[in-house]
Amino acid sequence: MAQAQAAAASDPKRRHSILDVVRALKRPKVALMLALGFSSGLPFMLTAATLGYWLRDAGASLKAIGFISWVGLAYSLKYLWSPVVDRVTPPGLARLGRRRSWLLLTQLVLGAGLLAMAMIGPGGGLGLLGAAALVVAFASATQDIAVDALRIEVADGEEELGLITGAFQLGYRLAVLASDALILIVAQHFGWPAAYVFMAALMLVGLGATLVIAEPARAEEVMAGKRPLWTPKGLFDAVVGPFVSFFRQYGWLALVMLLMITLYRLPEFVMGPMATPFYHDLGFNKDFVGGVRLSAGLAGTFCGIAGGGLIAAALGRFRGLVVGALLQGLAIASFSLLAIFGPDPRLFGAVMFFDNFGVGAAGVLLVTYMSSLTSLGYTATQYALLSSAYTWVGKVLKGFSGVVVESLAASHGLMGAYAIFFIGAGAIGLPALVLCLALGGAQRRRERPALR
Repeated sequence: MAQAQAAAASDPKRRHSILDVVRALKRPKVALMLALGFSSGLPFMLTAATLGYWLRDAGASLKAIGFISWVGLAYSLKYLWSPVVDRVTPPGLARLGRRRSWLLLTQLVLGAGLLAMAMIGPGGGLGLLGAAALVVAFASATQDIAVDALRIEVADGEEELGLITGAFQLGYRLAVLASDALILIVAQHFGWPAAYVFMAALMLVGLGATLVIAEPARAEEVMAGKRPLWTPKGLFDAVVGPFVSFFRQYGWLALVMLLMITLYRLPEFVMGPMATPFYHDLGFNKDFVGGVRLSAGLAGTFCGIAGGGLIAAALGRFRGLVVGALLQGLAIASFSLLAIFGPDPRLFGAVMFFDNFGVGAAGVLLVTYMSSLTSLGYTATQYALLSSAYTWVGKVLKGFSGVVVESLAASHGLMGAYAIFFIGAGAIGLPALVLCLALGGAQRRRERPALR
C-alpha cells in the first residue's frame, strides 16, 4: 500500500477512480471537500430545471420557464466580482480567513433565499419569485468562486488535488440528484414549498464543512505580498493581473482554450430548462421521476465520475475531452427517444443512467482541465473566468429553449418538438469537440523539442 501511494504521489498525471476518492474520504480535507461540493451543487437546479418543474406544475408556459432560467446568468458573470472575493475579506468575519468567510456569508444568504422562494412560490408572482431566485443564483455563484479557489489552494500537490477534485465533483453530483430527484418525492407528498424548505436545511452540510476546514495558509502567504485592492496598483493587479498572467502563460492558445471551454457544456445548458417540463408532459408523476433519478441517475453519476477519470488516464487530457464531448452530446440527444417512443419506464431509466453517465464524465474531464490552468495568487479570479466562459453562452441560449420547443410544436406536435430540440441540443457540442482536437495538436507541437 505504501509503495502504491508513493507511486501515485510521484505521478502528477495520474487520474483517480471513484474508488480512490471513496477510500480517501478518511482524509479530512477530502471528506470536507465532498461536503463543500454538495453545498456548491445544491442551489444550481433549484433556480433552473427544478424550478421549471414547479412552474410547469403551476401551469406556466414553456416560454416563461425558459426566460426565468436567465437568473442563472449570475454564474456566467461571476468573474466581474471575483477580484473582490480574491482580495477582500467580508467585514466581521476576518478570523475565519478570506475563503471561509465568503463561504459562510454566501451559505447563510443561500439558506435565506431558498426559504424566500418557498414562501413566495408561483402564486406570489413570477417577478417576485424570479427576484428571490436571482438572489439565490448570485449567492451560489459567489460561493462557487470561493469554494473553487479553496479547492485548488488547499491541496498539497497534484495527487491530492486530483482526490479533492474528485470528491468535490462527487459531492456536486450528489447535490444535483438531491435537488433534481429527491426534491420531487418530497414535493409529491408535502408540496413544493416544503421541498424548498428541506433544500434550505441541507445547506447546513456545507456550512458545517466551512466551519471545520482549514484556511489555505499557502495562498494567504502569496496574497499577503500583494497590494490592497483599494490602491490603484492593487486594483489593477486584482482585475487585470489574472488575465495578463493567463495570456502570458498560454499566448494565443488562451483564446482557443476559452472558446473550447465556452462551447463544451452547451448541450447540457441548452436542454436544461426543458428537461423537467418534459417529464411532466410525458405524464410521469414526481414519485416515479424522483425514484428513477435517485436509482438509475445515481448509478450513472458514480459510473460517469469513475469513467471520466479512467478516460483521462487512458487517453490523456485532450483526447479524453473529445470522448467526454461525444458522450455528453449523445446523452442529451437520447432524450429524444422518449419523445419518439413514449413514456416507457424502462427506456426512461436507461436514458437517466446514460444522461448522468455522459454529463458526469464530461464534467470531471472539463473541471480537471480548467483546474490545471490557474496560477496561485489569482486562483479565484482565473477559475471564475474559466467557469464563466463555460456557462455564459449556454446560459443565454437556454432562455430561448422554451420558445424553440413551442415554435416547433406548432408544426410537429409537442413530442415531435421535444425530439427535434433534444437532438439539436446534443449536436451543438460538436464545435467544442473539434477545438479539443485542435488544442491537442497544438499542445503536442509546443511540447516537441525544437529542431536544431
